[in-house]
Amino acid sequence: MAEAILKGEGIPGVAVRSAGVSAVGGLPPAHHAESLIKENGLPPAGPSAVADEALVDWADLILAMTDSHRRALERSVRLAKGKTFLLNSYVGLGDRDIADPFGGGEEDYRRAFGELNKAVGLLAESLRRNMKQP
Repeated sequence: MAEAILKGEGIPGVAVRSAGVSAVGGLPPAHHAESLIKENGLPPAGPSAVADEALVDWADLILAMTDSHRRALERSVRLAKGKTFLLNSYVGLGDRDIADPFGGGEEDYRRAFGELNKAVGLLAESLRRNMKQP
């Protein structure tokens, strides 16, 4: 959902990909996530991806929903150290996790979407302020 929210901001020069530390690649988005993305008029999410060395190498910045996701990624892919941060912490909302709704019900996904929308909105504002314009 975070990928769709940030892509929906349409910031020139910002490429976004989403991946999971425990994901199985190639699966469609969860039904509740897909519904929320569509309901909010955001670009559709692609299939799931695994946060592997190639994807970590591609990224300039990696933002995790939970600190356990951040630590797991840094343990599994050494290149992740130094460019992986907790999303809420990175945008100034404190060191609190955004609970991963995977496997939960619609209410869990709505709660996560709301938290992601707030954090990603702050991220987008910061990117717009700080990106060098051509």
